[in-house]
Amino acid sequence: MDIWLIDILITFGISVLLTGILIPQILLIAFRKKLFDIPDERKIHSFVVPRLGGFAFMPAIIFSMACVFGIELLSVGDTIGLFNLSHVVQICFIMCALVLMYLVGMADDLVGVRYVAKFVVQIVAAVFIVAAGLTLKNLNGFLWIDTIHPVAGFFLTLLVIVFIINAINLIDGIDGLASGLSVIALLFYGIAFYSSGDLFFSMLSVAAIGTLVPFFYYNVFGDPGKRKKILMGDTGALTIGVILSTLALKMAGMSISTMDNLPVNPVVVAFSPLIVPCIDVVRVCFHRILHRRNPFLPDKCHIHHKILALGIPQHVTMIVILIISAMFITVNVLLSAFINVTWLVLIDLMVWAVGNMLLTRAIHRREHRLGGDTKLYE
Repeated sequence: MDIWLIDILITFGISVLLTGILIPQILLIAFRKKLFDIPDERKIHSFVVPRLGGFAFMPAIIFSMACVFGIELLSVGDTIGLFNLSHVVQICFIMCALVLMYLVGMADDLVGVRYVAKFVVQIVAAVFIVAAGLTLKNLNGFLWIDTIHPVAGFFLTLLVIVFIINAINLIDGIDGLASGLSVIALLFYGIAFYSSGDLFFSMLSVAAIGTLVPFFYYNVFGDPGKRKKILMGDTGALTIGVILSTLALKMAGMSISTMDNLPVNPVVVAFSPLIVPCIDVVRVCFHRILHRRNPFLPDKCHIHHKILALGIPQHVTMIVILIISAMFITVNVLLSAFINVTWLVLIDLMVWAVGNMLLTRAIHRREHRLGGDTKLYE
C-alpha cells in the first residue's frame, strides 16, 4: 500500500480515536458546570444540550497530524518532500489562523462575543491564510475574468474566507447538517489532494473528517435524556469553516492538469463542495434585508427551516440537504468541462431560487390547510 495512503489512514484513525475520547469528557464537564445551549423559540431542540463539541476539533486535528508527521520523520526522514520552505510557511500560518478561530469560538460559546469582534478576528485569520500564499490569482473565467491584480486578489481572498467561515457557522441549525455538509466537502477535497500528490492538505482534510465522525454520532444519535447529545457550537463551526476556506483556496490555485488531466475548471472544483451553505447564506441575508431585519442576527429562514416547515422530520431534512449538496458537486464538476463558470453559477442560483420558491408555495399551502393564522415559516 502507498505510504501516503497509510499515513492518511493513520491520521484519520488517531483523529477519530482522540475525538471519541474527548467528547464524553466535554459532556461530563459541561453538565457539571451547567454549560448548556438553552432552548428558545429559534432553536430546534427542546432539551438543554451542551454546545461545546467543537472544543475537541482543533486538538484532535493538530495532534493526529503532528503525530503522523513526527513518526514519519523519525522513521524515514523527509523522503516525501513535505517540509520544504513553502510547506513550512503554509503550515505555520494556517495553524495561526486555525488557533485564532478556535479561541474566538471558545470565547463565544462560553461567554458570548459580539459579531463585530468575531468579524475582526476572522479578518485577521484570513490575513494569515493570505500570508501562507493562498490567494485568488485567477478566476478561471468567472465573470469572464482570468488573471486578477494582486491587490484585488488580496481583498477578494479576505472576503471569500470570511464569507465561507460564516456560511458554515450559519448553516449549523439542525443536527448533523453542518458536520454532514463539511464531511462531504472534506472527503471531496481529501481525495482530490491525494490524487494531485499534496499530502499535507489531504491529511488536513482527513484529520478534520476524523474529528467530525464521532461528533456526528453524538450530535445526531445522542440521547439528550441520557446526557449523550452535544452541539458543535461556534468553536466547531469556525474551526471547520477556516479549514474549508483554506482547502478551497488551495484547490482554486491548482492547475487543471493536476485533476488527473480532466478538463475541469479549478474554481468550480474548489467551491462546488461549499455551494449549499454559501448560496443559502446569500439568500438568507437578502431575505432579512428585504424584511428590514439585521442580516447578521439569527432567525428561522434558512433552507432547513423551510423544509422543516413542511412537517418533514429533522433527520430526513438533514439527509435531503446532504443529497442536494452531493448532487450540486457532481453536476457542477462534470458540467465545468463544457460550460463557462459564470453561466454555471447563474444556473446554480436559478435552480436554488426556483427550489426555494416551490418550498415557499408548499409551506403556504400547508399553512392554509392547518389554518389561515398558522405561521410555519418566517
